Amino acid sequence: MALTLKSFISPVFTRHQSYHSTKLTLPYSVVPQVSLCRPPWPEVSYISPEEEQIQHAAVVEKVNSLIANEDFGRLFAVVHFASRQWKVTNEDLILIENHIEAECGDQIRMEKVLLVGGEQFTLIGRPLLGKELVRVEATVIEKTESWPKVHMRFWKRHRFQRKKIIVQPQTVLRINRIDIAPSLESY
Repeated sequence: MALTLKSFISPVFTRHQSYHSTKLTLPYSVVPQVSLCRPPWPEVSYISPEEEQIQHAAVVEKVNSLIANEDFGRLFAVVHFASRQWKVTNEDLILIENHIEAECGDQIRMEKVLLVGGEQFTLIGRPLLGKELVRVEATVIEKTESWPKVHMRFWKRHRFQRKKIIVQPQTVLRINRIDIAPSLESY
């Protein structure tokens, strides 16, 4: 005689199980649509490459018209300079924590531009925008040193004290202008 799982289950348990396994249907508005097998956000619909080309051309045309009419408002840019990223606009002052090769009054061009934008659009580089597309110019205003910073090391109960005074070189730059190419077609 073969033993199965059903032979060990009592009839009372099976009646209890069948009683609770009946499906209760409620109106759709009462039951929230929750599922662990489906994400809570709506499904993403992918577009065809032809449709993507059409959308891309429309966006480029709109940005070109804004640039041609100079209807972009105040431009901003994110530049990579002195191992940091700076969000700058016209007439901004930035304080850099090291000396650069230029002298006071010299104009420099920041070539590592990560993105540039206005009120209506933003151009993002992957990772950088082309040198022909964006031009960010700055002037060296001041080359100085920081206030003395005291770095003190002390071990209690060991008679150990070390004092180091740190003076960091600093350079102040003023952003003169941010220019953008008249057309995006060739970039």
